[in-house]
Amino acid sequence: MSNQKLGGDNLGAPSFEGKWDGAHAATLAESELLLYRSNLLGSDKRITNYAGGNTSAKIKMDHPHDGSTVDVLWVKGSGGDLGSMNLDGFATLEMPKLLGLKALYRGLEFEDEMVAKLPQCTFNLNPRAASIDTPLHAYISHTHVDHMHPDAIIALAASRDGQAITAKLFGGTIGWLQWQRPGFDLGLQLEAATCDNPDLEGIILAGHGLFTWADTSRKCYETTLRVIETADGWLRNQKSSSVFGGAACEALPTAERRKTAASLLPELRGALSSDQKKIAHFSDADAVLEFVNSKDLRPLATLGTSCPDHFLRTKIHPLVIEQDLFDDGINNDGLRDLIESYRESYKAYYQRNALPDSPLLRDPNPVVMLLPRVGMVTLAKDKPTARIASEYYINAINVMRGASQVSEYVGLSEAEAFKIEYWALEEAKLQRQPKPKPLVGRVAFVTGAAGGIGKAIARRFLAEGACVSMFDIDVDGLSKASQEMVAAFDTNRVLAIEGDVTSESSVAAAMEDTVMNFGGVDIVVSNAGIASAAPIEDTSLEMWQRNFDILSTGYFLVAREAMRLLRRQGTGGSMVFVASKNALVASAQAAAYSAAKASELQLARVLAVEGAAAGIRVNVVNPDAVLQDSKIWSGEWREERARAYKIDEEQLAEHYKQRSLLKCSVSPDDVAEAVYFFASDKSAKSTGNILNVDAGNAGAFTR
Repeated sequence: MSNQKLGGDNLGAPSFEGKWDGAHAATLAESELLLYRSNLLGSDKRITNYAGGNTSAKIKMDHPHDGSTVDVLWVKGSGGDLGSMNLDGFATLEMPKLLGLKALYRGLEFEDEMVAKLPQCTFNLNPRAASIDTPLHAYISHTHVDHMHPDAIIALAASRDGQAITAKLFGGTIGWLQWQRPGFDLGLQLEAATCDNPDLEGIILAGHGLFTWADTSRKCYETTLRVIETADGWLRNQKSSSVFGGAACEALPTAERRKTAASLLPELRGALSSDQKKIAHFSDADAVLEFVNSKDLRPLATLGTSCPDHFLRTKIHPLVIEQDLFDDGINNDGLRDLIESYRESYKAYYQRNALPDSPLLRDPNPVVMLLPRVGMVTLAKDKPTARIASEYYINAINVMRGASQVSEYVGLSEAEAFKIEYWALEEAKLQRQPKPKPLVGRVAFVTGAAGGIGKAIARRFLAEGACVSMFDIDVDGLSKASQEMVAAFDTNRVLAIEGDVTSESSVAAAMEDTVMNFGGVDIVVSNAGIASAAPIEDTSLEMWQRNFDILSTGYFLVAREAMRLLRRQGTGGSMVFVASKNALVASAQAAAYSAAKASELQLARVLAVEGAAAGIRVNVVNPDAVLQDSKIWSGEWREERARAYKIDEEQLAEHYKQRSLLKCSVSPDDVAEAVYFFASDKSAKSTGNILNVDAGNAGAFTR
């Protein structure tokens, strides 16, 4: 059966449409063509996962020492992502030196020593570290090489009959190599295969992925797409009477799934965050629901994944959480016992396979949790890692589906899985990662996030690695503020929630949105504000009530919902109230505002007492006269304060500056720094405290 015939009309419309722009490509140098191809391939997650796969090109370049022409291997460096990388993401190595390494190779038991020799082959002092896969690209005797992890190909690679199916499907144009850990020897096997079979267009690595090649960048790209499309189309045409053995149960309706997940996530996050805070990602994608509701869920989940890139991010196998632990309320003891059992099982797996020189045991907690009728939860050190783990396990589900439909799914053996997971070279890659920032793994909920102080607080938290839910009633202001944060940081870590702090249901829904996006909350900052001024005889009941609704009742509603959530997690937490100098100092013509601010202060003190036993700290920051980027100071409050002091509005900033003991102005960033202090571990032994950020006001000294 020929490849051309298989790629024809019998497969239906192509699903992998080529996006190569010939006119644009004609303007690019060879290295830029490689980057162009890499970005195109990496932008389609059906072709390869985030940070998965690699590409290369052998390019003639002038040597910087003597100007002689040398063949240079450009290959994606360690840790990069094809879809988003730039030219500096490629390692560059001199081909003559790489070829010379073959004479130094001493055999499989000395694989790792060859990786240490790769830096000696670096071209032009390029600092980008070469990946483990470098020999696999170097020794293939073609100019352009792609290595991808498409679900359709891995489904064949993880099938018991994968080799026979590949031979039949591709008519000898795609080869097959049995499973072997990537390294120097596998590179030599690829070299031999390409030299002995000059008509090959690619090779499937059992349990791993696909290599394809060509003599031009465009042809390599098109070959890669065509091979993947052929496998994908063939798999789609294979009919199965019961995917994953058929359904064992039905998914809950969407609203019930969300409610159940929102109840479970804080419990799971708390149970898995005792040593390191974790961020959650929830998925109820169709592929996930089909798998978790199937009869074959447990046996397939136990087999684990096949592709090394998959289980490096999802662990050797997931944790299935049975329905009886959450169907009729959360069985907390049962849930924690199940997680502890997983930890012990993982430690036993490590002990069975560890060698004297193996890296130390890593975090034994599960990464992937499968919930029949509900979906999948992934928990990891930060939101991008949790999301990527979810994407990888969905890829693994697709692989298991495809392999099971046409043959029998085969995962990596435990011993081989351990060799990959605890490979010294993978450990070295982990050790090269920068030290995490102080708030990585933590979730902050900030009210009044569209205003100057709220934005500054969100920005400060995000800069230290936190995920932030930005809550505000100002839809336009919130949209602009969140877009600003996404542009400066990461869309994965920013959640904008429109709502009203005076509405019980709105606050509860906002907390639930935060749970569904991040798994829970650790830091709660009540900052929503309003200000009004009038002599007491001119203060209307409406003005009085409005101040108390937002500044007192709003803070109460947020604090109550947060306290419930923090107690469920059981990992402590921090609440910070942004109050005011007026909470301590009487100001004429500001009765409603000052009284409401004083109530915030007393509420915080009560909460500090109530939350202490659970490790929940509650502190207060008192700013004064923060005019910069302030919504409060942009309206009547500015006019009223100027009128009360009998000065022009333009003189207010200088008035407050000169009134302060330090003779300086207070900015939103100053307030944010104080809030960060109370939110972070820098103040781990402080609760019930007040920090004035007012440039000095003797009347506000606490006593």
